[in-house]
Amino acid sequence: MTPRIFRRTLPSVCLFCVLQATPALYARAARPQSAPQTVTISGHAVWTDTKIDLHSGDKIRITCSGTIQVPADKQGNSPVSTGPAGLPRGWKDLIRIFPVPDGNRGAVIGRMGHTGATQPFAVGASKEITVVVPGRLYLGINQQKNDEADGAFEATIEVLLQGPKTGGLVAYPPPDTPIPAITPEVLKKIPRHVGDKGGNPGDMVNFMILGSETDMQGIFKTAGWVLVDKTKDDAILHGLVSSLSKEEYLEMPMSILYLFGRPQDYGFAHATPFNVVRTRNHLRVWKAPFDVGAKTFWVGAATHDIGFERDDRNNGLTHKIDPDIDLEREYLGETFYETGLISQLTHVTPPDPLTKAITATGGTFHSDGRILVMVLASGISGRN
Repeated sequence: MTPRIFRRTLPSVCLFCVLQATPALYARAARPQSAPQTVTISGHAVWTDTKIDLHSGDKIRITCSGTIQVPADKQGNSPVSTGPAGLPRGWKDLIRIFPVPDGNRGAVIGRMGHTGATQPFAVGASKEITVVVPGRLYLGINQQKNDEADGAFEATIEVLLQGPKTGGLVAYPPPDTPIPAITPEVLKKIPRHVGDKGGNPGDMVNFMILGSETDMQGIFKTAGWVLVDKTKDDAILHGLVSSLSKEEYLEMPMSILYLFGRPQDYGFAHATPFNVVRTRNHLRVWKAPFDVGAKTFWVGAATHDIGFERDDRNNGLTHKIDPDIDLEREYLGETFYETGLISQLTHVTPPDPLTKAITATGGTFHSDGRILVMVLASGISGRN
């Protein structure tokens, strides 16, 4: 299934720069040359294709120069010139949504790959990067999609160290890798869906993770997912702190659902700042009451909020999820896969697959019934 394309605008920045490309791109990609290459970054586009394809283990240095003039904003501030480090963002500027939300306005930014599941990172005047997953380097300017800065930056890309020539990961989804520990007996122990406190059926269980708690938290962080607040009181305090520190607040709490007789252990979200109330990618994770293959076993339900609908339980307003729920399962898998921190990945079909259902709030969804299973590489937490 082809995953959805999302625009990623998250404040978390990976220490590992990753990318995704099509198999055809890998087939024609040449080994990077040691001679520096120069690219012009236009102020009239968010992203510029450097046409530089990189391999796993390549270490590069990006050095930027030049000046652009960012346009006037809605608060009445006049156009102003800036170098590649960009302009610090003030209080009034927090409502502007940039590819790197915690980065300076007009700064040079980068990303590895062309899809919405790749995570932009700050470059500024200079940055060194070690590539984890091979593919195409893009550079751009930290501005809104409709902004057009006058001028351009010049970026020089130097290959400091070439990685091995043995490719790396192919485009998502890769061929499934059998995981013998995930047996039909294991799948029978996992309910097909979660529920609310009253026992009403809720979201579908559509992913499983094998790995330690620290590694599980680490890969979510590396993949750009943020841990959501658990209560409204937490949200008020966290939102205030975020405002005082001039950061966008993304960790709005989600409702409590139950699996294995208890509330979720963790909730994570991807969201666009200030659209978080209406639309976001989010999921809940529970630690299973048993291990699998001597590894901690995590079970979860991932959905994509796309708006609002009436809650059949109380006639209130609740989030509406995308009924094509498999797209969110694959989006999660894509973001994890691009980190290069998964040792095995597969899809399994349980003995009694759930293909269509109604949530606790009255919403409907459909699925092919498969569950995504991912085995984490060890030591992820130490790499963040």
